Amino acid sequence: MHHYLASDTVQPSDRWCTAFPFGNCFGRADRPALMEALRKTDDAPTIAWLSTEYADWPELLRTVLAQAPATRVVVVSGVPDDREGLRAINEGARAYCHLFAVPEMLKEVAVVVQHGGLWVGPTLVARLAAATWSLTASQASLPCQEDLQRLLSSRELEVAQAVARGLSNREIAEKLFISERTVKAHLGATFEKLHVRDRVQLVLRLNQGSNGHV
Repeated sequence: MHHYLASDTVQPSDRWCTAFPFGNCFGRADRPALMEALRKTDDAPTIAWLSTEYADWPELLRTVLAQAPATRVVVVSGVPDDREGLRAINEGARAYCHLFAVPEMLKEVAVVVQHGGLWVGPTLVARLAAATWSLTASQASLPCQEDLQRLLSSRELEVAQAVARGLSNREIAEKLFISERTVKAHLGATFEKLHVRDRVQLVLRLNQGSNGHV
């Protein structure tokens, strides 16, 4: 796996360099060299990490995807913001995370992206889940709801529906007068029963019933 970081400084993050010691960093003046490197590795697994230090990072993201379509793009920010994260995902990035995250976290992001997954922070996941629910909730049929009631306990369904409205684990715990550990336990059981991996998939499955496919 090749890793290339586009940032305004040559060594913008010691943690990123620790996570990917064989990665390459490109400053603003090195953008042509970055694009050349990405085009040359078109047939090899490659992740381009684009820093939002670039004011025109969305344009760079689009350029990378157009000229090196096999490249998976991760947008990184020194000050993550949900709106910026949503824009990054909408523009085609596979992940949005903190530039100064610990090396283990950066490696985990890379693994998820490498295997075709999508990585965003927990608050952004909640926003995506809520947006998905608002768009699709009206499509859920009565049989679908009956299937879910059969598969899940009443408390599991209650927790799942709270997730669909965009509530965090802490907010769900406060709302239902249970501990966060109990919320996590209910979610774990729900994910297993409905065969979903994350909160966004859970929202989609809530609207598709037990026979839906995510």
